[in-house]
Amino acid sequence: MRLRGSSLFLRGVSLVFILLAAVVTIIQVVQYSVSRYNYPPDMTIGNVPVGGLDPQAAAQRLFQVYALPIEIHYGEAVIDLDPTLIGFQLNTDSMLAAADLQRTGASFWGGFWDYVWNRRSPTRQIPLVSSYSEPRLRAYLQDEISARYDMPPTPSQPIPGTVTFTPSTPGRTMDIDRAVALIEAALQSPGDRTVILSSQNSIAGRPSIDTLNILLKQLIDQSGFGGLVDLYFLDLQTQDNIHFAYRGGQDIPVNPDAAFSANSTIKIPIMVSTFLHFNNKITPELDTDLKGMFTHSSNSEADNLMASLDPGRGPLVVTEMMQALGLKNTFIAMYFAPGSIPLQHYVTPANSRLDINTDPDPFNQTTPSEMGFLLEDIYTCAQAGGGSLVAAFPGQVNQAACQQMIQYLEEDKLGSLIQGSLPEGTIVAHKHGWDNFENQFSDAAIVYTPGGNYVLTIYTYDPVQFEWNVTSGLFGDLSRAIYNYFNLPTQ
Repeated sequence: MRLRGSSLFLRGVSLVFILLAAVVTIIQVVQYSVSRYNYPPDMTIGNVPVGGLDPQAAAQRLFQVYALPIEIHYGEAVIDLDPTLIGFQLNTDSMLAAADLQRTGASFWGGFWDYVWNRRSPTRQIPLVSSYSEPRLRAYLQDEISARYDMPPTPSQPIPGTVTFTPSTPGRTMDIDRAVALIEAALQSPGDRTVILSSQNSIAGRPSIDTLNILLKQLIDQSGFGGLVDLYFLDLQTQDNIHFAYRGGQDIPVNPDAAFSANSTIKIPIMVSTFLHFNNKITPELDTDLKGMFTHSSNSEADNLMASLDPGRGPLVVTEMMQALGLKNTFIAMYFAPGSIPLQHYVTPANSRLDINTDPDPFNQTTPSEMGFLLEDIYTCAQAGGGSLVAAFPGQVNQAACQQMIQYLEEDKLGSLIQGSLPEGTIVAHKHGWDNFENQFSDAAIVYTPGGNYVLTIYTYDPVQFEWNVTSGLFGDLSRAIYNYFNLPTQ
C-alpha cells in the first residue's frame, strides 16, 4: 500500500511540474508574440534606434529626427535650414517594409526558441531612403545665403584723365558645389546636423570693352591732337575688339575703313609675301634684307625683297597675295626708290569714300583693320600653325615660318609710338611708319603681356603738320591704357 501511495505522489508532483512548465511556456509565447510585433532591441532604421518600437512609433521617431533643421555656418552668420524648403522627404514606406522583413523573417517557433534561449541575431540596420531637390538647394544657397553674405569683388575702373586704373579688390564668394555636398551629408545624418560652409576668393574681371573704348576716346580728346585717329584693337584671347575712326570728339563710320598711306607698315605684307613666295626657305641674302627692313626701316631692303619676287612686278605680287587673303584695301603699286615708275592704279572701297579723305599715297595704302587682320593671321599661325594665312596658302607657310616673322617684327626697336610707353621688357612685334610731310603716323603691333596678348594698329592723319610730342604722346597713352587694361592692379 505504501508503494502505491508513493507512486501517486510522484505522479502528482510530475503533473504539477508539467502544468508549471506549460504555464511558463504560455507566458513566454505571449511575451514573444508581443515583442515580435515590435522591432528588435538592436534594430536601427536610417541610423535611428527603433528597438522596442512598433512601426507607427518608429515612423514618428524618424520624422522627428530628420525634421530637425540643418544649422549652417557661413562666415559670422548662422542660418537654420528647414529640410522641407529644399524638398527633403523620407521614404518611410520603403524603410518600414525592409524592417518588417527582418522583424518577421524567421519562423515563429524558430524565433521563439531564439527568444527563450536569448540567442541574439545579427544587428539589424535598415539604410536611410530619402530624397531632396538639388536645384532647390542650389537656389536657396544662391538667393538666401550667397546673395546676402557674399562679398563681391570690386572691379578696377579707369581713373579719369589718366591711363591707369583703380586697383580691384578681391571678394569672397560661396563655394556652392562644396556647400551642396556638405548639406546633402547633413540631411542624411540623424546626429550631425551642423554644416560649416567655406568660401573662395574671387577676383573681379576686367571692366567692359565699352569702358576701354570710352577711355581711349577721352585720351584723344585731352591730348590736343586735332586730326583723325583710326584705331583697331583685338583681344587675341577673347576676340573682343574695338575699332573706331575719331576726329574732333566725334565717331566717324568705319565700314569700310578710311584709306591711309601704309608708309613703312606695308613692309609687313612684303615680309609675308617673301615667306609665301619662297615657301619658307629664307636664304642668308633674304634674311639680311628682312632684318634691315625692320631694324633700320630700310626702303632699299624692302625693294630688294619685292624684286626677288618678280623684278618687274614685285609690288604687284605683294598686292595680289594680300588680295588672296581678303585684304581688298591693302596694296603697293611701285617700288620705294626715288624715280620708280607706278605699276598700276588701284581703286578700293576705302579710297573710294567721299566722307573721309586722308590724302593717302596713291600707290601704297592700307586700313587699320586690314593691317590688324594680317597681324592676327601671323599670330594665329605662330601660336598653333593654323588660321587664314595657312588656309589661303597651304604648303607655302607653316608655324615655324610665322614664328620667324614675329622675330623679324621684334627687330623694330623704335622705342616710341606703341612701344614707347610700355614697361621695359614688353615684347612688341610691330612696324611703324610715317610720311615725308609728317601728316601721317602709324604703328601696327602685336603686344605680348602677362595679362594677355593683343593686336593694336593706330593710323593718324592731320592736314596740318604734326607736333611730334603731341603725336607720340597720344600713341603712348593709347598703348599704355590698353596694356594697363590687360594688367590691372589688385589690392
